[in-house]
Amino acid sequence: MLAALALAQFICSFAGSNMNVMINDISEDLDTTVQGVQVAITVFLLVMAALMIPGGKLTDRYGRKRCFVVGLVVYGVGALLSAASPGLGVLILGNSVLEGVGTALLIPPVYILTTLLYPDLTSRARAFGIIMALGGIGAAAGPLIGGLITTGISWRAAFVFQALVIAVIVWLSRRIEDPLPPDPGRSFDTSGAVLSAAGLILVVMGILAADNNIWLMIGLIVLGVLVLGWFLRSSRAKERAGREPLLSLGLFRNRTSNLGLITQNVQWLLLMGTSFTVAAYLQVVRGYDAIQTGVIFTAATLGLLVTSLSAAALARRRSQRALITSGFVVAVAGVGVLVGLAASFSTAWAFVPGLLLVGLGLGLMLTPSVNVVQSSFPEERQGEISGLSRSVSNLGSSFGTAIAGTILVAGLTKGAYAVAMITLAVIGLGGLAAGALLPRTPAPSRAGDTPATAPGTRT
Repeated sequence: MLAALALAQFICSFAGSNMNVMINDISEDLDTTVQGVQVAITVFLLVMAALMIPGGKLTDRYGRKRCFVVGLVVYGVGALLSAASPGLGVLILGNSVLEGVGTALLIPPVYILTTLLYPDLTSRARAFGIIMALGGIGAAAGPLIGGLITTGISWRAAFVFQALVIAVIVWLSRRIEDPLPPDPGRSFDTSGAVLSAAGLILVVMGILAADNNIWLMIGLIVLGVLVLGWFLRSSRAKERAGREPLLSLGLFRNRTSNLGLITQNVQWLLLMGTSFTVAAYLQVVRGYDAIQTGVIFTAATLGLLVTSLSAAALARRRSQRALITSGFVVAVAGVGVLVGLAASFSTAWAFVPGLLLVGLGLGLMLTPSVNVVQSSFPEERQGEISGLSRSVSNLGSSFGTAIAGTILVAGLTKGAYAVAMITLAVIGLGGLAAGALLPRTPAPSRAGDTPATAPGTRT
């Protein structure tokens, strides 16, 4: 069961980063540009972020396992369509839309089932450690695996690989048992789902428009913020009227969870922003091919693997706050090393120390951030918080690719690379500040907000 859940996180993270090393191949084959490929990657991450909250709510109504399997099937269809795409439009439909929708359906059940089936902090940290390790490895090893497949066969074969992994997960999922029965009578806030998705899409598309039209960027972002404000106001009105909104605003009354969500968002922003920026710079500016670029990213993969798989042992020795803050310090230092060494040396080895530090730092904090958030709420709220948690993380991935990618493609030079990376580092310092504000021990629980962990456990 855990193998199926971990592999699901792996393939979804892999999909978000493996296209980074296919930029030249895809743009040449489909007669598009680097910016066109960036849009496809960003829209995939954005669709996940926009639909993750509705996906989490649907698990309560239709059951966690059913949503998991349906999401896998939709994802598999999207992967096969992407492999056969004749142009950028079909690639966006298959990869960005269908794979994004499938991911939004299958990822919330991964975290809900893990939280429900592993009740104590240590066993849950071990399970989340394995899942987050596979997720981090999928994101970090995506360039390497994608590079090997692209160079050895073609970029289209990378999508066939995804479909094959999905088939394996479907077969493994036969052993998964849903610990909670579905509630078919549970209401679903359709208007809230539309408003939240529209608002997030407008904000991210505004960021993508920055290098083309500054006024269009401002207009889209302002409109997106207004739509999101409308969504929050509508949710508050529904709660006051006794109806169930898409997202209960009561989730944001938990300070520890709020800080954990911020750290999750910034972690994935750092990971995906660094991955896209370094991969695009190596291919477009330095002329590396897909496999050369992928091999360089092995350093980040190894770093993530070492610290993620140590999650259970680290959770027994250190507080969650200590792990998160230490992870941000190491990751931000890694970004600084990436900037400094790239400016001083022309060899590919100059990127290895920085990527290793980024991988070590991110692997150190991915699991405790998830544990902090999921453990802040009882079983009956796991559907909501899981959807919100994954949406925030994937929104971070979208922001990372959109912000750093927009800076980079606006002027593919050494200067643009440094500006993009420094921007990521500054945002990383914001994540460090949020992590430092986390409590050493959980705050006393209130009615309706009882943590799902045993009393006295450290978060």
